[in-house]
Amino acid sequence: MLEAMKMEHSLLAPRDGVVAEVLTEAGAQVEAGAALIRLADVDKAGGEAGE
Repeated sequence: MLEAMKMEHSLLAPRDGVVAEVLTEAGAQVEAGAALIRLADVDKAGGEAGE
């Protein structure tokens, strides 16, 4: 969830994946369009690719 102007907004990812890295701190102000997370690919078995 992302909070802006005291409202919560759901974010949608452009593809399936698992959160590999969070690129910002909780409570930080971010610019529009800023990357918030890095997604890792998920293989068809349900695990991270490369495991």
